[in-house]
Amino acid sequence: MLFRLLTSLTLILLIFSCSKKDEINYIKDERVSPFVLYEEGMKSFERRDFFFASKKFSEAELNFEQVELAAKSSLMASFCLYGINFYNEAIEGLERYLNTYPADKNVIYAHYLLAIIQFELITDEKKDLKPLIEANKKIEIFLKKYPNSDYALDLKFKKDLIQNQLAAKELFIAKYYISTQKWVPAINRLKVIVKDYDKTVFIEEALHRLVEISYHLGLKKEAENYARILGYNYNSSEWYAQSYKILNKDYDIEKEFSASIKDKKNENFLKKIINMIK
Repeated sequence: MLFRLLTSLTLILLIFSCSKKDEINYIKDERVSPFVLYEEGMKSFERRDFFFASKKFSEAELNFEQVELAAKSSLMASFCLYGINFYNEAIEGLERYLNTYPADKNVIYAHYLLAIIQFELITDEKKDLKPLIEANKKIEIFLKKYPNSDYALDLKFKKDLIQNQLAAKELFIAKYYISTQKWVPAINRLKVIVKDYDKTVFIEEALHRLVEISYHLGLKKEAENYARILGYNYNSSEWYAQSYKILNKDYDIEKEFSASIKDKKNENFLKKIINMIK
């Protein structure tokens, strides 16, 4: 997509720059042509001198009377800032571009670049969750607006990675609370995984831990509900086998699971169970 964008920008440059060159040479006091500024930006871009290119694209934007060309200059300036890892400045530029040129044909790419920058800002999720949360937010916004775009598949993959990282963090904290016998905050953390990160690899263990804690606290009914959810969705899971062992002999989990399977056509079954444990 970037190469296609650069190609279109280069074509615009070729169309307009030559017709203005002579005029600029003869009229020294007239402001520099935005086409010349843009051409300087493109040459710097091709040399990978992104800092100077960004400056020239920004100048071109301010001087272009054509909205389409000003918008492209703005987007290229932000991309150049991204290219030299000026992430905060690139984000500011992209957000300004989206606010100033909401009807431009390249807004999809701008939203995608915003999401990518937020994703690349994730450095140490163990110490700071904010970049993870921000990246997840930007990706969700993009996927909601443009679910069928060329960039959707890439961002769905990145979202899965982020969701697993967030779920892992919740599970880590929940296990800490379990180790210190702080049952209520442990349950709350595990419920976050069940509610918000049910597509991650950590959902099975989270449900098992809820069975474990509930049974330990004497909440047999709740333990059965969590086990039922686990069995309904992950009946071949090792965590389901462990949950089965926890429950007392009077509770025939396999019988209950078989009954639920017969009701599998009921699409609201899982939602009803989840509502019971909120």
